[in-house]
Amino acid sequence: MKQQVMWQELIKLVKHEVLPALGCTEPISLAFAAAVAAQYLNKNNIEKIDAYVSPNLMKNGMGVTVPGTGMVGLPIAAAIGAIGGDANAELEVLKNITTEQITLAKKMLVDNKVNVKIANNNQAIYCEVNIYTQHDHVKVCIENSHTNVILIEKNSSVIFKQNNIATNQLNNNDIIKQVSVRLIYDFATYANFEDIQFILHSAELNCALSQEGLKHAYGLSIASTLHEQTQTGLLADDLLSKVIIRTTAASDARMGGATLPAMSNSGSGNQGITATMPVVVVADYLDATPEQLARALILSHTIAIYIHSKFPPLSALCAASTAAMGAAAGMAWLLGQGRYEPVDMAICNMIGDLSGIICDGASNSCAMKVSTSVSSAFKAVLMALNHIRVTGNEGIVCDSVENSINNLGAIASNSMKATDTQIIDIMSHKA
Repeated sequence: MKQQVMWQELIKLVKHEVLPALGCTEPISLAFAAAVAAQYLNKNNIEKIDAYVSPNLMKNGMGVTVPGTGMVGLPIAAAIGAIGGDANAELEVLKNITTEQITLAKKMLVDNKVNVKIANNNQAIYCEVNIYTQHDHVKVCIENSHTNVILIEKNSSVIFKQNNIATNQLNNNDIIKQVSVRLIYDFATYANFEDIQFILHSAELNCALSQEGLKHAYGLSIASTLHEQTQTGLLADDLLSKVIIRTTAASDARMGGATLPAMSNSGSGNQGITATMPVVVVADYLDATPEQLARALILSHTIAIYIHSKFPPLSALCAASTAAMGAAAGMAWLLGQGRYEPVDMAICNMIGDLSGIICDGASNSCAMKVSTSVSSAFKAVLMALNHIRVTGNEGIVCDSVENSINNLGAIASNSMKATDTQIIDIMSHKA
């Protein structure tokens, strides 16, 4: 494929994978399915909601706050999606919910009208919503990605059925299989600025979320705690601290139920935050131009998509750590004055450092994993700038950055399946 054609395909891919999302995308996927189903019913007459989700979607929906509701978990997501969700808004399905609708949704839970169970399904991302009124029943199924509706039925009659479930996914995989870190670097460095400046919107959204996280108490208030310690002197008020604090603040707010959207990456708001905010902070430090910021951000987001494509959509490997590899590339590009070598070396350094952090479900503590990941990314960049790289003789890292990424992907796709099963078992049997 010719270079210019490939670059245009990469732009399409980034636009498909980097999208605004309000709230954690697993409960939001269920809320979206409920909103789609409710379109075919009288919302005022809903008597019952039965939902079934894949084990991984259950894991990521059990402990996270649903935006605007102040409540945690999948049942409230299903209820508020059905009563107040905007099916046309996809990952921002809850952006227009009202206080009255939230009250009605909570009453459904009190009245035991909402049930969410694990589906007998081996897909990483799957949810099925069944909404009942006195006379009607609508069923909606989502599979493979958070807003990919594959089936709509009303009273057992098919309204919509997707014949080729994975068309978009297959097209994206075909594209991603043809790229490399070097090709992505060339794309980010030399593509027309006008073609990639759309990525600056990720900085706008995630910076607003970061500011919200520092202004108010969300989740575990990790960023606020760290910020306070820069005032006491227990933590240095340096560039590393700013990278950690401003990035973690956005994750605090997102996981704590803030009603502002994140710009997501690969279906995850935390991945989008992690791929964005460290790059923004370093760009601010360097007083970078909008074009330099855009190039660093498109590099970060595309590398994050590329690495994540090596894994299942949801797995036992915390994807904030892999998104931080994209951030490492973006920071290295800025601090290394656009050179390729620091980008390559920073990614390998991160794989040599942070290759086993587990995902134990979406929750407020995700912000801690984000802070750990971006700290590792910054350290990896500093090593790269000093021409220090984890060598091919150490651990899963190889002399080739591509082989290093593939090795990490093999661990997440194969051996960590047992880890994922164990994590889900532990979480589902908590007292």
